[in-house]
Amino acid sequence: MLLTIIFVGCQDSHDKKIVIATAANMESAMKALANAYTNKTGVEFELIVGSSGKLTAQIMEGAPYDIFVAANMKYPEAVYAGGKARNIPKVYAKGKLVLWSMVENTPVSIDALTDPAIEHIALANPKTAPYGVAAKEVLEYYGLNEILGPKLVFGESIGQTDQFIISQAAQIGFTALSTVLSPEMKGKGSWIPINPSLYSNISQGVVLVDRKEDTKQEAQGFYHFLFSVEAKEILKEFGYLVDE
Repeated sequence: MLLTIIFVGCQDSHDKKIVIATAANMESAMKALANAYTNKTGVEFELIVGSSGKLTAQIMEGAPYDIFVAANMKYPEAVYAGGKARNIPKVYAKGKLVLWSMVENTPVSIDALTDPAIEHIALANPKTAPYGVAAKEVLEYYGLNEILGPKLVFGESIGQTDQFIISQAAQIGFTALSTVLSPEMKGKGSWIPINPSLYSNISQGVVLVDRKEDTKQEAQGFYHFLFSVEAKEILKEFGYLVDE
């Protein structure tokens, strides 16, 4: 599942439009970051949203993206190793995992996952989505992988996983903290944070994609903006940890 979101800046020229491939957990935060940068510079954006694994495959096949904002370091490093990046991947933020339910009166806890009343538990596909890897590690820690196996439903990305939870197709599920803190979802449903010591560090990386189009200057500008004080404050609002 891929979503395309277009931001139109203050200028009419499309020469400055840059295309950002962004992991689904970053969708809301990236909208805020892109809007902030557009207001500062007039640069236009197109966001391609999907799982980090799928976006990596597209970049390796020549997809016309300028920047790849991933949910871990593995996939940007693969892009770099494959000769498709202009720079070594760098961590821009660290993510957190939560357990979330939109079903009223559903207890939200690890213990509740074995309750017969909970028939479906959503998580992102560990093969393509880093937050799915984290969720599987949590289940492994508690020895619940085999017990809960028939209940697990996998989203292609965090975005699709969120849809399972929001639509209540799954009574509960694992998602990114950024989802429950987004303007659209804040205050909706019930959620608890998962102890970060139970899953691998979700260090999210960014890399500039090597492409021929004349957008290098604008892409470089936004890349540097991601590490600015202003961008870090936006990322913090969505629950990300950033280097101070």
